[in-house]
Amino acid sequence: MAEKGFKRKLAAILSADVKGYSRLMGDDEEATISTITEYRKIISELVKQHEGRVVDSPGDNILAEFASVVDAVKCAVQTQTEITERNETLSENRKMEFRIGVNLGDVAAEGDRIYGDGVNVAARIESLADPGGICISRTAFDQVRKKLTFGYEYLGEHSVKNIDEPVRVYRILTAPEQAGVVIGEKTAAGKKWRRLAYAAVVCLIIVAGGLTAWNIYLQKSKRIAPASIEKMAFPLPDKPSIAVLPFVNMSGDPEQEYFIDGLTEQIITTLSKNSALFVISRTSTFTYKEKSVKVQQVSQELGVRYVLEGSVQKAGNQLRVTAQLIDATMGKHLWAEQYDRNLAGIFDLQDELTLKITKSLSIKLTEGEKIRMRSGGTQNIEAAEKLIEATGYLRAINKESNAVARQLIEESIALDPQYAMAYSSLAMTHVMDVWLGSSKSPRASFEQAIKLLQKSIDLDENLDLPHAFLCQIYGLQRKYEQAIAEGEKAIALNPNSDTALVFLAMTMDWVGRSEEAIAMYKKAMRLCPFSPGYYYLNLGHAYRSLDRCEEAIREYKKTFKLTPNNVRAYIALVICYSLLGRYEDARTAAVEAKKINPELSFIQSAKIHPYKNQDLTARFIEALRKAGLP
Repeated sequence: MAEKGFKRKLAAILSADVKGYSRLMGDDEEATISTITEYRKIISELVKQHEGRVVDSPGDNILAEFASVVDAVKCAVQTQTEITERNETLSENRKMEFRIGVNLGDVAAEGDRIYGDGVNVAARIESLADPGGICISRTAFDQVRKKLTFGYEYLGEHSVKNIDEPVRVYRILTAPEQAGVVIGEKTAAGKKWRRLAYAAVVCLIIVAGGLTAWNIYLQKSKRIAPASIEKMAFPLPDKPSIAVLPFVNMSGDPEQEYFIDGLTEQIITTLSKNSALFVISRTSTFTYKEKSVKVQQVSQELGVRYVLEGSVQKAGNQLRVTAQLIDATMGKHLWAEQYDRNLAGIFDLQDELTLKITKSLSIKLTEGEKIRMRSGGTQNIEAAEKLIEATGYLRAINKESNAVARQLIEESIALDPQYAMAYSSLAMTHVMDVWLGSSKSPRASFEQAIKLLQKSIDLDENLDLPHAFLCQIYGLQRKYEQAIAEGEKAIALNPNSDTALVFLAMTMDWVGRSEEAIAMYKKAMRLCPFSPGYYYLNLGHAYRSLDRCEEAIREYKKTFKLTPNNVRAYIALVICYSLLGRYEDARTAAVEAKKINPELSFIQSAKIHPYKNQDLTARFIEALRKAGLP
């Protein structure tokens, strides 16, 4: 790069990010921001102690440069040690684990910023690291192998976007007994003719023996320990029940994750529209992503009989998808298939998989169900990929990610103006603006969202999510009858939608039908056994509406286990304790709420819920005053 103002140099680059950051933000944004702020300070101080400097720290990413790669690696190891110790004080679902990559390479510097291949390689290596782990490039390995008392595991060659040659990657091993060892590296691997010969042999094996290998895999995988019905966390439903595990990315390219997750989600959504099935929600099944779990465990924890698992290998426009349906209670496969398709055939494959599952479970589909199972899609691959990527940003639940999601969705719609589901997702970005406080006019944002949702329904009347979102918006606008009608429509289209059930339950509570709301919340939680915190929060509100404050408090406390800094749960606790005459407990809860948000107005917060019976709101405000809150 010869442009004026740029200077080239050799530098050691450390790149770090948080595994599962979007999930953490979605569960509890305030607690996540607090933790990432604390950890960012710790890492910045360690970088400084090791003669480095932090170049940038957007979101959950930290980029630092060092003059010495030895210092960079030592800093990385000390960082993981320190973060691991800090995580011991956090609950399991709030632990924040970093992945770190270190590369020695050429960079272009402009002022305090650095660019170029050296940075790109560090970021790519970081994505290959395990949570709490460190990966380094070959250039870094050559410099530190004899200087630091760690072990190393060779992970092979990995391609990097815009880099011609693949990068050889090593994992750092810090256990004392592994000091000085190098695992997996072959001395002759560097000879080009051997690599070519090996590749040729592999190709022959794949072509000539692929079917045999697949059959061997099936024979091995048949040995499954059956799940115990007695040990189920929940009673088995009275209809076929299934959990679809996240398909495994076999491509060796982390950038394919969002595409593969999208395939899994579409299978879940399509199956959910069948009233004869009981389908566990995406929120719960994705807690097993990148975890080594047994089918037996999944079945018992989620309370289902059947489990679908699979993998995807994507290379260019070619796909290889494997899937297997398992009867966990019997410990056997119902079927297992391998599909080799062109990327353009992915939509047909989704339909084929879901139809095969329903047929295997002896479920007959009505014509209406067959239509609904194919609705809401697009034949434009690029449009679909952009929407899938946007969904990941939407789940991060912050202003910056919401803006990125909106841009991606608008690009998706530009590619396919008839893509019904894209309009629903675009509407959600406007609703998120209101929730996140980034809307200049909440009323205008809601109206824009309503227009987009109506557009989505006009394009495809069989989509359930537009009706679920309309239910929530109309409820907040106190258009109760419209809200209930939309919520019921959503559930009719998708009987397994925990989202639709929760949105309708909220409206039911607001209009005084709290008993019905409680039943809906419990059904949603059965569909989503690993429910997000706000499910318990709103169930607590329904109990509170019925003056069942002890039960409400129990649910609020469950909320804290998932979202420890949930200020709304603390406000709800203050009200319940006051209603019970436990004023000291109420004031203690108020102090905790103020620690989270010193500017908090308890009275204004109590007015947020659009209860049809204004006497209920007045009663809650009076409870706050009796607790001594202005």
